[in-house]
Amino acid sequence: MSDNIEQITDLANRVTRSTVAVIDTVAARGGFRGEELATIGQLRDQSIALIQILEQEGEQGPSPEPIPEEV
Repeated sequence: MSDNIEQITDLANRVTRSTVAVIDTVAARGGFRGEELATIGQLRDQSIALIQILEQEGEQGPSPEPIPEEV
């Protein structure tokens, strides 16, 4: 079971970081309509919160990637 938790943690870390990167890239290119921005912002905030939890719990790994800055 510990192996599964480690795999889930690693996957959650990668997915959340990719989510933030995609949102920032698309937003920088003007790819969202105004009515979508609240939902997209909430998704980004949730992803950042999960990244921070993973980092605080030490399940992140030895060399964490920096959290992408807001665009």
